[in-house]
Amino acid sequence: MPAAPPVEFDRIAGLVERVTFHNEQNGFCVLRLKVKGERELVTVIGHTPAVTPGEYASASGQWVTDREHGRQFKAQFVSISPPTTLTGIERYLGSGMVKGIGPVYAGKLVTAFGAAVFDVIEQSPGRLREIPGIGEVRARKITSGWADQKVIRSIMVFLHAHGVSTSKAVRIFKTYGPDAIDIVKENPYRLAADIRGIGFLSADTIAQKIGIAKDSPLRARAGISYALTEASSQGHCGLPYSELVPLAIKLLEIPAEIIETALALEIEEQILYPDTVDGQPCVFLAPLYFAEQSIAAQIRRLQATVTTLPSFDADKAIPWVEEKLAINLAKSQQDAIRLALSSKLLVITGGPGVGKTTLVKSILTIMAAKGVKPLLCAPTGRAAKRLSESTGLEAKTIHRLLEVNPLNGQFKRNEDNPLECDLLIADECSMIDVPLANQLLKAVATSSAMIFVGDVDQLPSVGPGQFLADLIDSGAVPVIRLTEVFRQAASSRIIRAAHQINHGTFPSLPDKGEDSDFYLVAAEEPETIAQTVVDLVQTRLPRKFDVDPVRDIQVLCPMNRGITGARGINQALQEALNPPGEGSIDKFGYRFSVGDKVMQIVNNYDRDVFNGDIGFVSVINRDDEELAVEFDGKEVIYPFGELDELVLCYATTIHKSQGSEYPVVVIPVSTQHYMMLKRNLIYTGITRGKRLVVLVGQKKALAMVVKGKQVEQRWSKLRERIA
Repeated sequence: MPAAPPVEFDRIAGLVERVTFHNEQNGFCVLRLKVKGERELVTVIGHTPAVTPGEYASASGQWVTDREHGRQFKAQFVSISPPTTLTGIERYLGSGMVKGIGPVYAGKLVTAFGAAVFDVIEQSPGRLREIPGIGEVRARKITSGWADQKVIRSIMVFLHAHGVSTSKAVRIFKTYGPDAIDIVKENPYRLAADIRGIGFLSADTIAQKIGIAKDSPLRARAGISYALTEASSQGHCGLPYSELVPLAIKLLEIPAEIIETALALEIEEQILYPDTVDGQPCVFLAPLYFAEQSIAAQIRRLQATVTTLPSFDADKAIPWVEEKLAINLAKSQQDAIRLALSSKLLVITGGPGVGKTTLVKSILTIMAAKGVKPLLCAPTGRAAKRLSESTGLEAKTIHRLLEVNPLNGQFKRNEDNPLECDLLIADECSMIDVPLANQLLKAVATSSAMIFVGDVDQLPSVGPGQFLADLIDSGAVPVIRLTEVFRQAASSRIIRAAHQINHGTFPSLPDKGEDSDFYLVAAEEPETIAQTVVDLVQTRLPRKFDVDPVRDIQVLCPMNRGITGARGINQALQEALNPPGEGSIDKFGYRFSVGDKVMQIVNNYDRDVFNGDIGFVSVINRDDEELAVEFDGKEVIYPFGELDELVLCYATTIHKSQGSEYPVVVIPVSTQHYMMLKRNLIYTGITRGKRLVVLVGQKKALAMVVKGKQVEQRWSKLRERIA
């Protein structure tokens, strides 16, 4: 591809009159500047690690016009310098920026030393004690505070000179502190591993500006880890040599022999680990290699001891629980209960309508009668909530159960501090990736029993590996496969269609005019599909089924890109259902308005919201630069600078919907998505709908799903390790 033309930036500079907002964590700031030639103060929006009224700011960026606030300067780079005027110096020193100086001492220092005050602090700190009230301790505080500020400035100047935007420069400074320049000069590729938001490509750009050659061993070694990290984002724990070397050559554009030498060095220094998968030589990133080994070791540890659960008489317990819960258990469910009451580890799997929920509730009811202490968990907040509703017991997300520390992501529950329970039940296990499975299993006490519940035919986890499938395929743990669809569930076309697609059969569709909970609305062209989806959500479904278009209907797309992808349909639905207006704000590529449906896309333990949680924007406060979202009756506040945690969610991807259920689901299916048209993807999408599922698109695309390959291979050695 031709290189993009360089962006031309405008430049402005002036005195910082007011700091309207500054977030110390990410450096996001809103400043008011006195700029020569401008009659009014200029609003500058950008990033800087530290800023104080009275300082001098220069910024490069673009002028923009905000609907509510008018003309503003959106800065890519912000450089802050000490003030030069006596008033500016006094304001700056009196701001509390330099430890040991407040407004009173600022006035005294400026009166005594005038514009030379900074030179005195830096070169003749002993003279500070000429000021009444400044003793040795305060003088030391002032000089060390000034030195800290100077270090920050020199780091920012260095990073700006190498093309690092201020927001990324702030993260670098926060991570490395005063050593930032030395670390970046020595190995800029460390940035990709250490700092959120800086990937290999950004680090590579900095490396080339510093003068690191394109074919240098340093770049080759970092590039191999980058190739494996890219593969892990596609679900792989490792890659065969035969795929890794060509991938690295393509990504880095350097000869194979340099790649192979670098690969040997990475393996020698145990940054990467060689192994085989089904006899094929592969390479693994160290954390995933050890996580797989650890999972296998934990499974062996838990199996090596007998269960400490009390003994149960299944012949008595089964009729007792049927009467207590007013249910009739099928033979397959009865067999599962017998196994659960005597097993240390057990997997329960099966599709929709086969009675997994009833089975789990029956097991818990029987065990509660003998005083067994259970713990329940699931990978997402929504899945945990559903488990809680179906069992009547508290269920937590795995992260919350393991007591994650929000500051460092470490878990307090581990092999040294295990979970206190007799039985642990984990639901939606198809969503659990290898790193999380490892953390969970490490925290299970040797005396505890564990039941893994999930639908192995759904999409595997977003993260690396296919933990549930590998556990089942290893043959090392007893597995109950529920296949019988119960009469009540069998009357639902949603459940019938899901099972038909899963077995490679085209789903049976209702006759014209027949009432159903599953439909295919035919549309051929991508534009028509997108427009039909909007029309269904906005008008037709609410009118026919009496549902709320925003709260009850969820559009699930096979992918993000394209006119029938989540991004395009999201925008069209926002325009139709909640058009942006005067009160809207533009942040991180989205326009947010009060009433918008949004999704949290990262786990945030401080705010108590998790990846996949859906809420509604309730307040936009421009004065405080904050936006409030209501999640299930709980209000959560976001500073504007942290709205990259939210995306619009009128439409989302099927991947993002895992573990959730919605009253009504609409899925566009187009041959445009042919890369994504896998059986398990559409099967997962359909099984998200509770009352109604509507597919919109081409029969040909649905036929591709049914005939298509079930899943792409994920490179992982977990099955072999467990077996």
